[in-house]
Amino acid sequence: MEGRRVIGWAARDVSAHLSPYSFTLRKTGPEDVVLKVLYCGVDHTDLLQMRGELMPINYPLVPGHEVVGEVVEVGSEVNKFKLGDKVGVGCLISSCGKCLSCNSNNEQYCNQRVFTYGTVNKDGTPTHGGFSSAMVVHQKFVVQIPEKLAPEQAAPLLCAGVTAYSPLKQFNNSDKAIKAGILGLGGVGHLAVLIAKAMGHHVTVISSSEKKKVDALEHLQADAFLVSSNAAEMEGASATLDYILDTVPAFHSLEPYISLLKAGGKLIFVGVSTKPLHFNNDELILGNKSLTGSFIGSMEETQELLDFWAEKGLSTMIEVVKMDYINKAFERLERNDVRYRFVLEVAGSNLE
Repeated sequence: MEGRRVIGWAARDVSAHLSPYSFTLRKTGPEDVVLKVLYCGVDHTDLLQMRGELMPINYPLVPGHEVVGEVVEVGSEVNKFKLGDKVGVGCLISSCGKCLSCNSNNEQYCNQRVFTYGTVNKDGTPTHGGFSSAMVVHQKFVVQIPEKLAPEQAAPLLCAGVTAYSPLKQFNNSDKAIKAGILGLGGVGHLAVLIAKAMGHHVTVISSSEKKKVDALEHLQADAFLVSSNAAEMEGASATLDYILDTVPAFHSLEPYISLLKAGGKLIFVGVSTKPLHFNNDELILGNKSLTGSFIGSMEETQELLDFWAEKGLSTMIEVVKMDYINKAFERLERNDVRYRFVLEVAGSNLE
């Protein structure tokens, strides 16, 4: 079927200023789902992408990769969804489907993965994200939003949430008590605390100041709070953690955090620094410690997380805003002035 004309908000250059933009969706195929966008999360990665700091960008660019919508059309071979279903789309909309990663349900590591925006569809058309009135996505890259989960609550789980859930899964249902560290209390970090607590871990939030201590301990129910700039606190916590999930999307020293790990502990990176990170490897060798990374999560894990979230009755800490607030939202996001995720209310924002 021929593509439909839609309205989105696009960045035209590295200034990252967004304004209304009309474009045509790609043609729909037999396994495609067309969704009317209801909500979309606002991620720090969107800002980096619009500025061209992560990869070369062809403008105009319509961001948004935490997309919740309602199914309004399905292809003839779609068997997972029906009209009216509430669904989600995350960071990916395609992969090769043939490689080892794809065949092991780890399509996020496919070398031919296609990102939700800023890349190119298989038909050569540009991909555009959820800051728009509608999207067309292959059914494999669409997930079901559980009935018990409010759609605006689901949006941050589709990137930030699964980014935390995927690496933490390895510690779930452990036969020993797990002591966790969450470094950075932002969009990913606050979800990581909630997930780790729901998995039964003893959770220490690590932050550069005491500014978020009340939120961490009282609202998110973390077990401990550690100020990384306090040498005495850091020394007292030496060799106490089984893992640290590093969510910080900026340059930072690693050695203070490596020292917090027990022998055999892991420092897991999920935040992307645009500058190289440095460390001495002696503590890794002497303590059998490891540095590793994790990239978002698979489609299977994304559905797992949504079901887990609904089952546990968890709530994201979000601020819902209209589309015409988006530039102000990014200004505040850059100042770290949000608790802890903006979610755009796309439906009803004069984009139809």
